[in-house]
Amino acid sequence: MSAPLLYESHCHTTLCKHAQGTPAEYAAQAEARGLKGIIFTCHCPLPDGISAPVRMAPEQYEDYVALIGATRQEFAGRVDVRLGLESDFFPGTEAWLKELHARHPLHHVLGSVHMQVPEYRARYFRGDWFEYQQTYFQHLADSAETGLYDTLAHPDLVKNEAPAAWDFNRIQPFIARALDRIAASGVAMELNTSGLQKAIAEINPSPTMLRMMRERGIPVVLGSDAHVARRVGDGYAAALRTLQSVGYTEINFFLDRQRQTVPISDALASLR
Repeated sequence: MSAPLLYESHCHTTLCKHAQGTPAEYAAQAEARGLKGIIFTCHCPLPDGISAPVRMAPEQYEDYVALIGATRQEFAGRVDVRLGLESDFFPGTEAWLKELHARHPLHHVLGSVHMQVPEYRARYFRGDWFEYQQTYFQHLADSAETGLYDTLAHPDLVKNEAPAAWDFNRIQPFIARALDRIAASGVAMELNTSGLQKAIAEINPSPTMLRMMRERGIPVVLGSDAHVARRVGDGYAAALRTLQSVGYTEINFFLDRQRQTVPISDALASLR
């Protein structure tokens, strides 16, 4: 086992109203997993009460910043604790998000299309799941082109919204077009290990989609999407081996919103 190298790049706090545990518990788990650091990326506030039950309120954002700052001080010299954000792409909120991201220095901004939230579904779902899947991938590519994000989170999440309607071969041409646009933007994409806990029990994205990403040279960031402390760094070794199996040789994380790259072989050797 070598010195710690990797970061947990996607995890949450109780401010989102659907996570458990303190940031200190998450940081301690990162240390136990052999990670160098942890970047908290709790769900961003949105204007006009959009999906308010599953995210911090706008007036809680400063509380979030202070909470992560205190945890960073507590773990100084043990685990590198950083401030990030999972920031929804919801068309029409781009100016709000740009201002939010500028308020405090962030290390990693994840872009997410959460097609399951009621406001998104009310606007875009017309009763046809295949059309909804197309809209999702269109918005995923749109989000990459805004310049707001470093990484796109759980990029085939939509498959879990109506699992019986998910046909990869049918949707693949639309995914390919989205990935072409994402690759041109330079934005990274996430390999999210929490997919194994969802309706379609596989990583997000699937190995087939990962291979399409690799063919286009899209960098990959690893995240567990932990909403409980024990899931920090969960499944990293298996995820890294999956990346190797489709041709990736490097894994990435962001600090100061700048992409850092390490060889997968070194990353694997660093894990506990």
